Amino acid sequence: MSGTYEEKLVKVFCGTLWQAELVKGLLDANAVPCVIEDDSIGAVTSSYAAVDADVYVVVNEADEVRAREIIENNTVPDAPQE
Repeated sequence: MSGTYEEKLVKVFCGTLWQAELVKGLLDANAVPCVIEDDSIGAVTSSYAAVDADVYVVVNEADEVRAREIIENNTVPDAPQE
């Protein structure tokens, strides 16, 4: 998600880290660049994020419509129960 100009990022998904990882994989597989973020530390890595905290999948504003269509046309399962 790099470029020579500043691009606005938009949130296209909010859920658990587990769900966000699935959405990220789905978007990556469809060539839509994205990152996982949370409100406290920005871009996160799995080892540092709380499992039950809300995290977001963000994309470039130009990719928002396509990303939402991909997410809506696929089922994101609920997080596993403990």
